[in-house]
Amino acid sequence: MSTDRYSSPLSERYASKEMQYIFSQDMKFSTWRKLWVALAETEMELGLSENGKPVITQDMIDEMKEHIYDINYDVAIEREKQVRHDVMSHVYAYGQQCPKAAGIIHLGATSCYVGDNTDIIVMNEALKLVHKKLISVISELASFAEKYKDLPTLAFTHFQPAQPTTVGKRATLWMQEFLMDLEDLEYVQSTLRLLGSKGTTGTQASFLELFDGDQETIDKIDPMIAEKMGFDACYPVSGQTYSRKVDTRVLNVLAGIAASATKMSNDIRLLQHLKEVEEPFEKNQIGSSAMAYKRNPMRSERIASLSRYVMTDALNPAITSATQWFERTLDDSANKRLSVPEGFLAIDGILDLCLNVVDGLVVYPKVIHKHFMAEIPFMATENIMMDAVKQGGNRQELHEKIRKLSMEAGKNVKEEGKENNLVDLIAADPAFGLTKEQIEENLKPELYVGRAPRQVEIFLRDVVQPVLDKYKNELGVKVEINV
Repeated sequence: MSTDRYSSPLSERYASKEMQYIFSQDMKFSTWRKLWVALAETEMELGLSENGKPVITQDMIDEMKEHIYDINYDVAIEREKQVRHDVMSHVYAYGQQCPKAAGIIHLGATSCYVGDNTDIIVMNEALKLVHKKLISVISELASFAEKYKDLPTLAFTHFQPAQPTTVGKRATLWMQEFLMDLEDLEYVQSTLRLLGSKGTTGTQASFLELFDGDQETIDKIDPMIAEKMGFDACYPVSGQTYSRKVDTRVLNVLAGIAASATKMSNDIRLLQHLKEVEEPFEKNQIGSSAMAYKRNPMRSERIASLSRYVMTDALNPAITSATQWFERTLDDSANKRLSVPEGFLAIDGILDLCLNVVDGLVVYPKVIHKHFMAEIPFMATENIMMDAVKQGGNRQELHEKIRKLSMEAGKNVKEEGKENNLVDLIAADPAFGLTKEQIEENLKPELYVGRAPRQVEIFLRDVVQPVLDKYKNELGVKVEINV
């Protein structure tokens, strides 16, 4: 590791080796070379000739294929210092290794042929990794929801105690948002196309020259390149570049995942404050330099922190797309080099953290029950009142009494710091005609969770399991949290 210059925390601390490789120099420049091979093969297969002789031969193609991965970076770097052009520097470097093919490398293409097509290929590979990790997050949440589908807990609206739910049902809310993200990812990925080879302003004018105006032959170029590179098609029209709206759509998917991760991580942070749920805490982990007892939800906080970056990062391609002039300007380039890779590196780190947190999430049922029982007397008053009516009480009179007793119990809790004694107050009032034991029959937590357990079962069976079955080969991702 170099210590005398800036290095991105996304590489040093957060993103996986797999995602870092996808955006590496090796991936980029080997893909450039694969694209040059695909172009040359296509031109050869379409019969490109000069004076009746083939311009490109199989031995040229074979030579190019031999040197896809052994990239002579030193030659390319030295050449770029002279010509100030990265693509032409690598054309030159490739040609040094492939003397037979040197004259036909990049024939008829412009810089965006390798630059833009590689960007699409790289984003597609990165989306595959994001997809895989997203499936694993959903799977871990499904296991958690199944395990705790019946465990009653206070629900919160406005972060105030509300009608109870279950711990598992709450997890389905997180899961549902990730499933929405999965749908968005799959749709956007299904629409990705290559730029193809369309020339300096998208008109393929250079190929009219190369193929002597043969329109039908030129129509075959893009489909053949797409097939060789593993894509269904190329975008039908373009300027010099593919539309930068493509980057906008891709990063909006990442921003959506970041928003879902933030929602989940914030809930976990709040629950950890309540001591009901806790993210994993390692044996030798230090929570605070000053307060040795602390167990901070640092991973959930990191999820929220990185997610904030991804959500704001999505503005970059949107603004870039909006400000491209005519067939192209170059104010996209420097921004793309930052916003797209770092958006993916960050979301990769976020999903690794989500997997780590959900896999090791600790639930404290006794604390949950304690909080539940502190509030349930208020929520049970309707049931208690109905039982009292059955004993001969007057509903209107009992309603007023319960109102007053609830205010008294609330005062004891808030102003005196005492336990909620509403049950004792009701049992002591002869108007209700109920013993404390009879009243406590109405305080069983499972009576107040509605259909939450059943909803979890149906959701997991009908919505989640078909997705997990479909992508079972992607399950089992192992992650490593560096810090």
